[in-house]
Amino acid sequence: MSTMAKFNMSRYHVDIKTEDLTNCCRIAISGVQRAVQYYVNTRSIKDQIEDLICLLIVYRFLHNTVVVLYGYGPFRTVAGLYRQFAGNITRRMLKLPILKEKVGQQVAGTRAMIENEFINKPKGVSYSQIPNKGLSDTVLNHKLDILVDEKSANWKGGQVSGAVYFGDDKVAKLQADTYYKFCFANQLHPDAFPGVRQMEAEVVSMVLNLFNAPESGCGTTTSGGTESLLLACLGAREKAYAEKGITEPEIIAPVSIHAAVFKASQYFKIKLRLVDLTDDFTVNIAQVKRLINRNTCLIMGSAPNFPYGTIDNIQALSDLAVSHNIPLHVDCCLGSFVVAYYSRAFGEELPCFDFRCLGVTSISCDTHKYGFTPKGSSVILYRNNDYRRYQYFISTEWTGGLYGSPTLAGSRPGALTAGTWATMLSIGNDGYTKSCRAMVMAARELKRAVAEEIPALDVIGDPLVTVVAFKSEKLNVHSLNDRMTRRGWHLCALQKPAAIHLCVTRLSVTVIKELIEDLKECVNELLEADEELDSSTAQIYGVANSLTVGSIADDLISAFLDILYQDKKTAQ
Repeated sequence: MSTMAKFNMSRYHVDIKTEDLTNCCRIAISGVQRAVQYYVNTRSIKDQIEDLICLLIVYRFLHNTVVVLYGYGPFRTVAGLYRQFAGNITRRMLKLPILKEKVGQQVAGTRAMIENEFINKPKGVSYSQIPNKGLSDTVLNHKLDILVDEKSANWKGGQVSGAVYFGDDKVAKLQADTYYKFCFANQLHPDAFPGVRQMEAEVVSMVLNLFNAPESGCGTTTSGGTESLLLACLGAREKAYAEKGITEPEIIAPVSIHAAVFKASQYFKIKLRLVDLTDDFTVNIAQVKRLINRNTCLIMGSAPNFPYGTIDNIQALSDLAVSHNIPLHVDCCLGSFVVAYYSRAFGEELPCFDFRCLGVTSISCDTHKYGFTPKGSSVILYRNNDYRRYQYFISTEWTGGLYGSPTLAGSRPGALTAGTWATMLSIGNDGYTKSCRAMVMAARELKRAVAEEIPALDVIGDPLVTVVAFKSEKLNVHSLNDRMTRRGWHLCALQKPAAIHLCVTRLSVTVIKELIEDLKECVNELLEADEELDSSTAQIYGVANSLTVGSIADDLISAFLDILYQDKKTAQ
C-alpha cells in the first residue's frame, strides 16, 4: 500500500500521494536545470558577469528596502525619504549664485561673532612662532598665570554641566605630582616602562571588577569615551568579517547613542541603523528586533545615555543579542563610577546593565568622569579576549620591525595612566560611594523641583542617576538656556526634542538650590516676555532643525571648528 499524506481543509478532505509530491519536485528541479543550461548556452561570459553584477545590485537594494520597511514601517520610511530628498534639493539650491552669496554673508556674520567670543588674546601673551631664546622660568610662569586667569566658565563654582567632575585640590596635587614622576613614560614601550604597564593592567582589572566581569574579562585603557566607542565598533566590524564573512556591517543603536558612534559609522564605513525611543525615552526593543538582519555586527545601548540620562533596557537587548549571536556593547562612559557604585550608595540595584547580562560582550567606562581621574582616561572592557583581539592593530610587514598596537594611538602618555591608577587608589570605595550618593541626591532634587515647582518645564523620561533633562511646550528652552548662561550657568543644549540638561558633578552638588532658583526666575521672565527667539543659540538650533535650511548648520559648525585653531582675528 502506498504512503498517503492527508490535509484537512474545513469541510474538504484532500488525499495526496507522497509519490506525486516527489514527482512534482523532480519535474521542477529538472525544469530549473534546463533553464540554467539554456542560460549558460545562450549568454556569453561577459553577459553572465554583467547579469551577476546587476543581480547583486538588485539584491542589495531589495535587502536594504525590506530591512528599512520592516524596521521603521512605511510612514517613517516615506518621511525619511522625503526629508532626504528635500535636503538634497535644498543643498543644490543653496549653491545657486544668488543664494550662495546670501548664505555666505550670514555664515560670515556668525563667524565674526564667534571670533569675537573665542579669539581674545590677553595682553602680553601672543606667540605665533617659537622665540629665538627660551623664556626664563619666571617669565614663563607669569605668562601662564595670565592665561589661567583668563575669564572662563565658573566650573569651580559648579555652574558647568559635566566637563569638570571633581575639582578637588588634594586630588589635583596628587595627579600633578604623579604626572611629574611619569611625564616621560610612553605606553608604546612597556619594556622600557614596566611600572606603567603594571598600572594599566591594574586599572583595567579594577574597572572590570566594578562591572561584574567574569574571570575571562579583559580590556585596555584609552584616551577617552570616543576612542573606547570607536574601538568597540571597530572590533565588532572586524569580528563580523573574520567569523561571519560580513562585508556590509551594520550597527543597531538608539537615536540617543553617543555621537562617537556616528563618528565610528563614518570613519569605519559601518551602516548605522538608528532606533526610536519609547515614551520613557529608552530604546524601542521591538524596533531593534525588527532591524536585526544578517549584516548586523553590533547592538548598542546606554546606561545612561548622554542626552536624557535614561538607562536603556539592557537585559532585553541582551536577550536579543544572545538569541541572534550578535555582540552587545553598553555605553557606560557617562555613568561610569556612578552606575558602578549606585548599589553600594543606596542599597538597591539599578536595572541590570553590566556583564551580569549574558549578552553584554563589551562596556565602555570613562574613568575621567565620575572616576575623577585625569582628563584623557577611559577603559574599554570585554567579556573575553575573543572580542578584544579584534581591536588590535598588528603588522608583520613593516620594515621598522614587528608592530602591534592595542588601541588607535601609537604612543600613549604613561603619566595619564599613572594618574588614573593613583587617583582610584586615593579615593577608594568609600570615597566613590559617598560621591555617588551626594551627586545622585542632588540630581533627584533638581528632578523633583522641575516636576513639582516649575510647571512650564517637563522632565524627560525617568532619569535615575546624575543627568536631568527637561523640555517645554510653553517656551523656547534654548532661549531659557541663554538666559541661564547670562547668569553664569553653562547647561547643555539638546535637540529632537528641544531641551537642556544638567549633568551633576561633585562641584554642582552644593549649588543645586541656586540653580533651581535661577531656573524659576528665568522661566518666569520668558513667560512674561513671550519671546519666540531670544538669542543666538535658539536661532542656531532653529536653523539646525529646519528642513529647508538645515544644511547651513553644517557650515556654522565647520566655521566654529576652524576658529578654534585660528591664531588671530580676520580683518573685518
